[in-house]
Amino acid sequence: MLLLKLSAQDLLTLNSRRRMVPHLAERWRKFREHEASETERFAWAESLICLANDLVAADRGNVQMVVECAATADEDIKGSSPRLVDVVLVGRHPRENRPSVQLVELKRWSTVTRVERAIADQIYVAGLAKPKKHPALQLRDYYLAFTGSRGPFGMVDIECGGFAYLHNATEASVRPLIDMDAPTGVYAKVYTGDRRRQLLTDLQEHFAPDGGGTEAELLLQGIGVRNAPLLDAMMWSRGTDTVFTLRGRQKEVADQILETAAKVLPSSKQSALVPDERRVVFLVTGGAGTGKSAIGLQIKAELEAAGRNVNYASGSRAFNAAMQEHVGVGDREFKETFTYFFDYVTTPNPLLDVLICDEAHRLRDRSENRFWPPERQGSRPQVDELLDASRLTVFFLDEGQVVRPKEVGTVDLIQQAADRRGAKVVRYNLREQFRCGGSDAYVRWVHALLGISDDEPGHWTPDGLMHVEVVDTPDALRNIILGEESAGASARMVAGYCWPWTEPLGREKRLERDVRIGDWHAPWNAKSDSFCADGVPPGVRWAMHKNGIGQIGCVYTAQGLEWDWCGVIMGDDMVRRDNQWVFRRGKETEKSAQGVRRVRVPGSLDPKVSASSVGDEEFARLIRHAYHVLLTRASRATVLYSTDEETRAYLKGLVGETEIQGLRPTRESLPWHHARPKRGRKRPKNDLRLF
Repeated sequence: MLLLKLSAQDLLTLNSRRRMVPHLAERWRKFREHEASETERFAWAESLICLANDLVAADRGNVQMVVECAATADEDIKGSSPRLVDVVLVGRHPRENRPSVQLVELKRWSTVTRVERAIADQIYVAGLAKPKKHPALQLRDYYLAFTGSRGPFGMVDIECGGFAYLHNATEASVRPLIDMDAPTGVYAKVYTGDRRRQLLTDLQEHFAPDGGGTEAELLLQGIGVRNAPLLDAMMWSRGTDTVFTLRGRQKEVADQILETAAKVLPSSKQSALVPDERRVVFLVTGGAGTGKSAIGLQIKAELEAAGRNVNYASGSRAFNAAMQEHVGVGDREFKETFTYFFDYVTTPNPLLDVLICDEAHRLRDRSENRFWPPERQGSRPQVDELLDASRLTVFFLDEGQVVRPKEVGTVDLIQQAADRRGAKVVRYNLREQFRCGGSDAYVRWVHALLGISDDEPGHWTPDGLMHVEVVDTPDALRNIILGEESAGASARMVAGYCWPWTEPLGREKRLERDVRIGDWHAPWNAKSDSFCADGVPPGVRWAMHKNGIGQIGCVYTAQGLEWDWCGVIMGDDMVRRDNQWVFRRGKETEKSAQGVRRVRVPGSLDPKVSASSVGDEEFARLIRHAYHVLLTRASRATVLYSTDEETRAYLKGLVGETEIQGLRPTRESLPWHHARPKRGRKRPKNDLRLF
């Protein structure tokens, strides 16, 4: 848990806009499941700002302030007394090449009347009826947990200390707190308002002036806010083991699937006296970023290690291509385990032990392909083919990501198909999300913005987990994305399907610059299964290939993948009018002699979505879902641009002025795993970096 992660200077900016305390209160309610008290709110407003001002005064305004941070990765934050550190200051030590951390207990006390000298742990504060624990002893508990094996930095070597800051007190007014009987240790310093000069000097001793973005990222990883991007994790492991960690409900689901597999699947080592012929179906639902694919890939690796025959099926060509290209380099057997939903028209013989079906919301009614001969076309519901292919089937789905009319995968469809087979269905729902930098506030904001939830869209509040900005021109968007990519971050541009999509032209397979906004032109990713002119990759490899940065993707090539930065172009299919969204169907011109079309009527040009057979309500739902997918592809920052001036003004009003300092996640501020590994390279076994 944490409520906020910002540099001191960015926290002051947020407070100047009167958005800090409301944001903290909302996060508090989400994690603690009750409202923050008025006392807590006043403490945030006064004490956090005082500490931030002191950091700026010490020329340490880039030091990161992590507010209400859990002391351990598995802290019971809903319990009666969770260990939550008021502020964890994170930066780089000015002389030693390692992270520097200070745990801070903020107190608004002005007078301490006495201390129980026998044990020196109970103190009496003016105006408070009950005695309080000595803040140094509070910090000792936090320090031992924070620096222990379950602490967020684990085995990483850090410089760590702590102090209590009583900014409303003087040294004389709290003398009993700091006299001869006071606790001692690196966590036991006490500063008062009249010792501010000493505090500024000590802050300079603890922290380098250039901040601690990378070090703060390590902390976020350690407390479970950040997860390694899924594909990066698989690239580091080559699929044989995984470097991401399942947490909470994710681990519970994975353990239950593995336990059930051990019970119902035959063992090659020991035959059962009475074979168990039951079929089991796991049905796991959850929104974008809740870890569905992470669970699927984790159980695939563990089941295969146990000798099970496992396939991983998906409806996404881009996801499968990324796995095969970047993880399974030179490993044909590994590649062949990644399949598509339509690969099971003929039931495998023998049956698979386990079939994992990711993005099952993309199931189709039938397995059909216009290039297949009649005898290969599916004659049964596709869900039946998948259920008949294995003894144990796992479905992961999110009905909120249905983006085409013929995608029929729902909980009810799978449940009914399982019931027809007498299979036992086990359901799970995942709620915690780890995409979008772990910022649930951003995901809720996107839902409200698009009208997917009933919440009113409000101002975006920077939380240090996700960065959002709105730009005035498509060129500004492209420059940001290209700049961040060249600095080491992974980045791509995507857009709503509002322009024609031309197939590569001529023998050299040249891409037409179909996406045209005034004088600004750019190509879609290649509508091709092979490389095109200038080394442009085929569409299924656009998302990950180094030469894909110059093209624009859509929902079909982006779904299931993520990047550090994502530039999203909202087209004329969804515009803001009279305080509500208006959805438009577009029209193309006739083909030119060169085989090129242009926009005749602005709006959606997706032939599947804007077809006359799709009703207006369904059309609006699919457009919302498409932009929901596009707006949740980034793990660090989203840059928004709308082709419609009124919509752009609306978005700028919600996001406000962009603060650049310390927020853009280039290579220097990314933890090690975000520098994407070369394809197929394994992490050295003696590499002790945990995050």
